[in-house]
Amino acid sequence: MVIHRRKGPPMGPKPKPQFTIDGIEFSTLDEFAKLFSSRILRIHEWHGNLNAFNDILRGGFGTPEEGFVLIWKNHKASRRRLGDKLFNTLVEIIHAHGPGGQEEEDGVELILA
Repeated sequence: MVIHRRKGPPMGPKPKPQFTIDGIEFSTLDEFAKLFSSRILRIHEWHGNLNAFNDILRGGFGTPEEGFVLIWKNHKASRRRLGDKLFNTLVEIIHAHGPGGQEEEDGVELILA
């Protein structure tokens, strides 16, 4: 009997979709919401309410069901433009839905670049 083995890397979990936003593309929460909606959401448009943003990250509003990786380029520009308080609030909301967060089963990972 001949046993054929699959060649190549072992099968593992499917990689999460990755989305990139660039901090130099927006200066306000409304502009961030429009960019986030256009790049990440498939069936819903977010209009800048922070409670709604938290709900969206839980899933069911067009975000990938398996979670996703959000790469936030030029995040230092965002911090300057949005202000420390709003920037930190957005980051905290996102982190709550990822590893070690209260809602970590949502599988959202943030990379500040």
